[in-house]
Amino acid sequence: MACTAVVLCATGLLGGTATAAYADDPKNPSADTGRAADAGADADARRLDDVRKKIDALYRKAEQATDAYNAAKEQVEIQQKEIVKLARSIDTTQRRLATLKRQAGALASAQYRGGGLPAEAKLMLNVDPEGFLDNATLARKGQLAAKRMISQLSHLEGDLEDYSDSATERWEKLEANRKKKESARRDIKKKIDEAKKLESRLAAKEKDRLKKLEDEQAFKQQQKWLDSGVLKDISNKASALGKKAISFATAQIGKDYVWGAEGPDTFDCSGLTLRAWQAGDRTIPRTSQEQWRQLPRVALKDMRPGDLIIYFSDASHVGMYLGDGAIVHAPRPGRQVTITGAGSMPILGVVRPDGDR
Repeated sequence: MACTAVVLCATGLLGGTATAAYADDPKNPSADTGRAADAGADADARRLDDVRKKIDALYRKAEQATDAYNAAKEQVEIQQKEIVKLARSIDTTQRRLATLKRQAGALASAQYRGGGLPAEAKLMLNVDPEGFLDNATLARKGQLAAKRMISQLSHLEGDLEDYSDSATERWEKLEANRKKKESARRDIKKKIDEAKKLESRLAAKEKDRLKKLEDEQAFKQQQKWLDSGVLKDISNKASALGKKAISFATAQIGKDYVWGAEGPDTFDCSGLTLRAWQAGDRTIPRTSQEQWRQLPRVALKDMRPGDLIIYFSDASHVGMYLGDGAIVHAPRPGRQVTITGAGSMPILGVVRPDGDR
């Protein structure tokens, strides 16, 4: 007991030896009550942290599915436009075919009226050899014209068949992507509903504690990132376009996260960066994964305000760097657009929408 008291006093957790000895006295019933209360509090803390981890995992999965939904949605829109273009090509080709067929019919009628006699018979029956030669020249020209017309007809019919096959293929892809989109939508709803159900079981005080736990976890990650000394090498300033993008993004602070939303009242993470950079006169891909894949990448040490930080190994989250180690982002369902530490989540890399400026 004496050793325990010395250790506790040395760590500043207790005021003196006598108090420590009294607290550890096995005959003291209040000591057992205190230990039981502490054990209960620890168990509650562990349970709440487990809930936090489960909710975070569910929202992460929902965010991954959201990216799949957005990508499928984008493909649906592209394929719909392609099908419209193909339909126009088919219509134009069908019109040209109809015109050529009418011309071919007229040519066939003319040949029929001419009797279809062989050239030798016409020469024998023609009293004017020079006239025959003129007629023969005209006949050859007619034959050549007929051959060209047949060739054009064959070519156009081939084009029409290709267009039809392509349209069918596009339509099949369109339907496949629509199914993917609906599957992703159901997956998102399932994960979000499950996460909300977990949160709804918590009492009001526990919800507050949950939010604090999330903030504490983000703070620890951010502090670890800052302790690495990363900010010492980052001192670049935003471009003129970057300032516009930042101004838009920060003006959305407080607006709700909604999956698949692109504003003006709600956003998901990549919906926010998309609209922000549109305000900065740049059109960027819709999803965080495509932003990572298509936009110019820059080293972390060369990062400047307005750049986009892509998070997690699957590039499923994105935020906009503001400078001084902070980002603005749309975190997850149930949260609002906010500012947080740039290192509060695992960083995959950095991209620059205005890479040429």
